Amino acid sequence: MAPSTGSVHPVRYLTVFAVLVAVLYALVFFTGDKSATPKLGIDLQGGTRVTLTARTPDGSKPTPDSLRQAQEIIETRVNGLGVSGSEVVIDGDNLVITVPGDDSAQARSLGQTARLYVRPVQTSQAAAAPGTQAPAAGETPAQAPAGTETPAPQNRPFPAQDPSTSPAPAPTAEPAPTDESGTETAEAADEIAAARATRQSTDPAVQQQAMATLDCSVPDPLRGNDDPALPLVACSTDGQAVYLLEPAIIDGQEIADATSGYNSQQSRHEVSLTFKSEGSNTWATFTSQNIGKQAAFTLDSKVVSAPVVQGATPAGSSTSITGSFTADSAKELANTLKYGSLPLSFAASEAETVSATLGLASLQAGLIAGLVGLVLVLLYCLLYYRMLGVLTALSLVLSGVMVYAIMVLLGRYINFTLDLAGIAGLIIGIGMTADSFVVFFERIKDEMREGRSFRSAVPRGWARARRTILSGNAVSFIAAAVLYILAIGQVRGFAFTLGLTTILDVVVVFLVTWPLVHLASKSPFWSRPGVNGLGAVQQIAKERKAAAASAKESRV
Repeated sequence: MAPSTGSVHPVRYLTVFAVLVAVLYALVFFTGDKSATPKLGIDLQGGTRVTLTARTPDGSKPTPDSLRQAQEIIETRVNGLGVSGSEVVIDGDNLVITVPGDDSAQARSLGQTARLYVRPVQTSQAAAAPGTQAPAAGETPAQAPAGTETPAPQNRPFPAQDPSTSPAPAPTAEPAPTDESGTETAEAADEIAAARATRQSTDPAVQQQAMATLDCSVPDPLRGNDDPALPLVACSTDGQAVYLLEPAIIDGQEIADATSGYNSQQSRHEVSLTFKSEGSNTWATFTSQNIGKQAAFTLDSKVVSAPVVQGATPAGSSTSITGSFTADSAKELANTLKYGSLPLSFAASEAETVSATLGLASLQAGLIAGLVGLVLVLLYCLLYYRMLGVLTALSLVLSGVMVYAIMVLLGRYINFTLDLAGIAGLIIGIGMTADSFVVFFERIKDEMREGRSFRSAVPRGWARARRTILSGNAVSFIAAAVLYILAIGQVRGFAFTLGLTTILDVVVVFLVTWPLVHLASKSPFWSRPGVNGLGAVQQIAKERKAAAASAKESRV
């Protein structure tokens, strides 16, 4: 008995698919930067390269283990920000980061040392304008440069602060040591030692002098190399304030997790930190004993946030870093802190443009090859399946429409970049979608060979084919997922697009192909053997039926 078709509503399935496509393209054209093209990878559009040169306090060369550890942490940061197609390679004593496009800030932020400490604030003052004498600690705001304010405790719940004194962290460029003789490396070590002697002195007079002369507008030679056991004279990340900080009470290694989010009550983006047990207990004790005082969160020797403690924070509670964050900068900082600090501090070279290794010509050649292959498949389907081949072509076109929109949105929201490996994954995935159609159509032909009509064979064939389609796609998706987890570089892009198109295969077959074939089976025109191309199958069914009848008569 044929399965009942009374509960099948093909128009509803097609409507659901149409709504999904409409939503995707509404997001493409009415959200974000409204760019309607996918982001391309380094091999197709080129990129920006930044060389990170290790800066050790004693001027010695970095160990291979420390470089490999730094490379792994930076790669983890890349993965935490999304599938971006960035490359991190070790080149001698340097790390070379290459990101797609011309955004050098992203490459620099990935190389941020990210050594976070929590230090009590002893005093603070407005920073001097470049080329002027800064006011000494304790002077009145009238003596500060015009347009600045002396930071003062605000009557706000912890950990709020005055955003003007604690903006979002911004990576700074530093001259990279390039002399192979090691002269520049020795000079960098001398700069670090000189900065420590003044800015981390325990002598109050030296501390006051350091605060008065510190120029926040120049690259910080101490960046990421400050001693947490000593006091520190540091600038805020916007260079508008100078702080005298006490020795660190919490190390960034005590961070258990870091997330970014939007505080709707305060109308701002912030980074939420969860400390491990020891750090959490230390923070709870500090906040209970220092109400009304400031605590500074320093990142790579700069003050990111200096909130006023308004009340005790219970052990185990999360703590927020606030400031003039955007959604992207908060996410980048949380990602950087979450995966830990680098074992080395680095000086970043000037960004340089990297030309495409394959170029748009290779992209066009690959797309043309894929298009030719697709056309040949469609011609074969049209000749072999006729009407069903038309439905195959329509399903593949609609699948391509959905894939394109998803590629654009992934590039916009998770920085996914499409390279040739990813394009190969898309082509193979679309080919697997055609395989699913073949499975379905062959099941229909099997049912018709048993003597059923096209109309009754469609629901029976679908009931048998969908299990095979789901099983095949499940195996393909698992393989793509395993490959994505274990692989690196462009192979991950291939696995990602293969897994994505595998999922879309199921969506298209269930929401487009099956409903269209079901509608065709009810149409007198499409049910004609000369139109649907199933006349030969029906002839075989008739011959089998005639042979069975003849055999029955002969037995009688």
